[in-house]
Amino acid sequence: MRYLYTNSLHHLDLLLACLAINLIISLVVGIFLKQQPDIKGSGIPQVEGQLLGEIDYNWWSILWRKFVGGILAIGSGLYLGREGPSIQLGSTLGQGVARLFKQVGFDRQVLISSGAAAGLSAAFNAPIASTLFVLEEIYHNFSTNIWIVSLTSAITSDMVAAYVFGLKPVLYMRSTPLPLKYFVWVLALGVILGGLGRLYQFIILRIGKWYAHTHLPWYFDGIIPLILVIPMGMAYPRLLGGGSDIILHLNAAGYSTLLLILFFVLRFVFSMISYGSGLPGGIFLPILCLGGLIGAIVGNVLVSLHLLDPLYFSTFIIMGMAGYFAAISKAPFTAILLITEMVGTLSHLLGLAVASLVAYAVIDLLDGKPVYYSMLRQLLKVKEQLNLGKTAQIIQPVYAGSLMDGRTVRQIKWPRGALLTKIQRNGLEIVPSGNTLIRWGDTLYINVSTHNQVMTTHQLVTLATET
Repeated sequence: MRYLYTNSLHHLDLLLACLAINLIISLVVGIFLKQQPDIKGSGIPQVEGQLLGEIDYNWWSILWRKFVGGILAIGSGLYLGREGPSIQLGSTLGQGVARLFKQVGFDRQVLISSGAAAGLSAAFNAPIASTLFVLEEIYHNFSTNIWIVSLTSAITSDMVAAYVFGLKPVLYMRSTPLPLKYFVWVLALGVILGGLGRLYQFIILRIGKWYAHTHLPWYFDGIIPLILVIPMGMAYPRLLGGGSDIILHLNAAGYSTLLLILFFVLRFVFSMISYGSGLPGGIFLPILCLGGLIGAIVGNVLVSLHLLDPLYFSTFIIMGMAGYFAAISKAPFTAILLITEMVGTLSHLLGLAVASLVAYAVIDLLDGKPVYYSMLRQLLKVKEQLNLGKTAQIIQPVYAGSLMDGRTVRQIKWPRGALLTKIQRNGLEIVPSGNTLIRWGDTLYINVSTHNQVMTTHQLVTLATET
């Protein structure tokens, strides 16, 4: 498609071919979306909804449509990432394995979670970060079973991907560790990343409403970015796709600050247009690309003002990617480990941590919420699935100093629709009564009503983790 876009500037027949291909893509993927709305977007909110018991779907029907639809949408050059779809594809395969071996309840959740970790690991060659992403962002639980099985599947997936595609890190770039004397600029970078991350959240969560004003059937909204990508590909072919190409060229290309700002604005706006259309594709890599561009802009400004040695320019690109993802997803541990594995070095760990934590703090002060959780809430409002009378089991560890720690079962104000059924303590199972004392380190098994399950789960997490 890049070849067609770049050459259609001087060949009318190639321009018509581009238009015809993209119209066919919008038609085919639109039919897929109408048949199975759950292939929409990245798929990460759908996976999280599955683990919460709020969403369920036929695994095979989703699997092949998401695979084909994702290839068509992402392959057209839209500013979409492959990582979100890879996570949903992996989790859907986990669901298929659970169905094959008749696994239900918690065992089914473990297979779905481990499949999601395997999908992200295959896309990014980052098994440790992939496992942590499932725990920190999707599952919100550091259960031993989830951790061990997800890590096993992620490592296995990474080995297969490495055997097929090679061992080189996805975003490898030469860089030099940043000396401590420059860390004041890391703090400034973190503040900028947090502020721009909040702007990203604000727009991405509202772009769907803006598409409603087009009066197109929602499943054919993809026709808009698929037409707009043609002139984008003709003018800036390197900007096409998820963004890995532009990230890898930032260090050596020597772009001016104004050109980097232009690239950022184009990527920011067209990423929103691409994702908001509902086409199968994620925001994972586009977020990293935007963060890398922010880091490059800040680094360029500092170098031009002689406040930074050009030797450390690439370090700001790396820190920008981690900080921007940490802010938008509110998953700083995942961001730090993900970029560490993707660039293939541990030497930037301190800088990544500082940039990520400052960006996280800024977006928290601005009342930003995790973007995938917010997308799930929107999805559930659209689906309006109340599922009255059904229950699901959640597993919640109790943390030291939390509101539950040191209280008996009857002293705790349990959310409506939640029933504590079992306590696991040091390998022993305890059947609780009103006088049972809950301690930090306990793992609680709680049945909750699937009606308002997201809110009930959030209240239980607050009781078990906050002081």
